[in-house]
Amino acid sequence: MTTRTSSADETEAVGAELAERLEPGQIVLVSGELGTGKTTFVRGACRALGVEGPVTSPTFALGHVYPSRRGEVAHLDLYRLHSLAGEEPGLLDDYLTAERVAFVEWPEVAEPTLDRVVRARARLRHLGGDHREIDLRIEDRGR
Repeated sequence: MTTRTSSADETEAVGAELAERLEPGQIVLVSGELGTGKTTFVRGACRALGVEGPVTSPTFALGHVYPSRRGEVAHLDLYRLHSLAGEEPGLLDDYLTAERVAFVEWPEVAEPTLDRVVRARARLRHLGGDHREIDLRIEDRGR
């Protein structure tokens, strides 16, 4: 499904709509160039999942775990990783648990290891100004 948005609120709404389909243990891969609205999309999903505090990009911290009314939500940003090969084994394990819904920005370096539990893939494209295109694919096997 491809959706076009013309504001941050609309981009958040697409994330919120997806959140209604998510269960603990499922992962959403969120791709797109810098400035395409990945964190805005994740923020909308987090709000729908019951996260009340700030939802910000974890670029410098690898990940955040947010409490919510539906359990914890993990938000990872792998932008600074070029590969998982030189990293600590299990680097992502503390974030990607069976009890959490997880969103992974810049997932390309980890995608082969995450594939078995991916529920959805969102690719965002900047169309100029506040306009975005969101290509959202829901996986049937996502648990």
